[in-house]
Amino acid sequence: MKIQERMAISRQRTIELPVTERVANFNEIAAGYSLETALLEANRCLQCKKPSCRSGCPINNDIPGFIAHLREHEFEKAYWKIRETSSMPAVCSRICPHEVQCEGSCVRGKGKGEAVAIGMLERFIVDWMVAHKMNIQSPCLLPQPKKVAIVGSGPAGMSVAYYLSHKGIHCTVFESLSQFGGMLTFGIPPFRLPRSIVQAEFDALKSCGVAICEGVTIGKDKTLTDLRDEGFDAVFLGVGAHASRKLGLEHEENTIGVIHGVDYLRRVNQAEKIDLGNKVVVVGGGNVAIDVARTALRLGSTDVFILYRRTKDEMPASRAEIHHLEEEGVHIETLAAPVRILHENNILVGVECVRMELGEPDSSGRRRPVALESSNFVITADSVIPAISQKVDHTADHGLGFTLTKQGTYETDPMTLQTSVEWIFAGGDDVLGPQTAAKAVYQGKVAAESIERFLNGQDLMSERQFLCKLPAQAK
Repeated sequence: MKIQERMAISRQRTIELPVTERVANFNEIAAGYSLETALLEANRCLQCKKPSCRSGCPINNDIPGFIAHLREHEFEKAYWKIRETSSMPAVCSRICPHEVQCEGSCVRGKGKGEAVAIGMLERFIVDWMVAHKMNIQSPCLLPQPKKVAIVGSGPAGMSVAYYLSHKGIHCTVFESLSQFGGMLTFGIPPFRLPRSIVQAEFDALKSCGVAICEGVTIGKDKTLTDLRDEGFDAVFLGVGAHASRKLGLEHEENTIGVIHGVDYLRRVNQAEKIDLGNKVVVVGGGNVAIDVARTALRLGSTDVFILYRRTKDEMPASRAEIHHLEEEGVHIETLAAPVRILHENNILVGVECVRMELGEPDSSGRRRPVALESSNFVITADSVIPAISQKVDHTADHGLGFTLTKQGTYETDPMTLQTSVEWIFAGGDDVLGPQTAAKAVYQGKVAAESIERFLNGQDLMSERQFLCKLPAQAK
């Protein structure tokens, strides 16, 4: 097929559940590509000699490579091409912000064009393998006597367990919650990431001998030093950023009707029934805020809206998620921020807000919101859910004297992810703060190589296959 013919093919759409149907349940919204649609979309790829899409992928997937196999109906080869670099393709294909990563770097998306739907093609390959009961588990080496403890079963911890177990290193994952998966299970609703996908990753790890200890909180039930005393030769910290950042408003902590975003999602995903009432105000513009609003809608709240202090263009949430949010009837109130929690007898009745305008760019590169004088207004509400960001929970530290950054993340060697405690490594949100699953997966890969070298007494830097290349951490 000539380039002109490829350029003439429009980006293929996928079938989605109708709005009226999807807001009544937690089923996955997008059905995925059919074979015919996937082949059409794959033929849009120009097979660039210097693929910018690959450099835009945090884990450096060989995107042209797997798409070339897909075009030839070589679906197994396509899958294993992805597996060369990704330990969690089923997860990443569904929840990565492709529009700012691989697809955001695709040459077809420049100007007025539309990028190749890389995420949907990756998902098609994985789903095809599962549907046809093909082997999706790579072989593991014979076990070695070395033992590694992994604290947290989110994407970073799962990635470390995947790579080390395939080297024959025995891994035990400690998860404080009742189920495996961390934020993948308890922080992302099933309409974005079905639980069966996380379970499949879990099953793959168990098949390689990874042990899972659920309901064990490191720092409470046992310490990191206890793990060392129990014979673990190294530890990886991947607890994630599960602790909600507060708005810092008076009465935020003790008013009935105020619940923080990640706490709400965690409780809902643990099957706890939470009555938010009809009118719900969600504060924030990231994916957690979007997930909270859409979850509240599905659980019966009829008047749900987002309160965000910048404009919609500055919202860090996925464009696709914002689109789905608005389709489902959630209003986004931009350039507004809460300044006071209103209550009667410690029961929420509303929130006082102020209008904002955008000033000069701040450290994030986005224009800083500035409050307008005499612009205060009140929103009545049954519930207010702050979802502005998350921070790392340091319960596990237990006096080991880790060096932390100003953001409260672990300070690590920028290349190897080794912490200030020689036998402990960290990655994912523990180092980056709240970030994407793909970045956590890649850091898990880097940490796994560092841990293997540490166990073998090798230099952590010389002749490495993977380097982290972290941005400078604020100390």
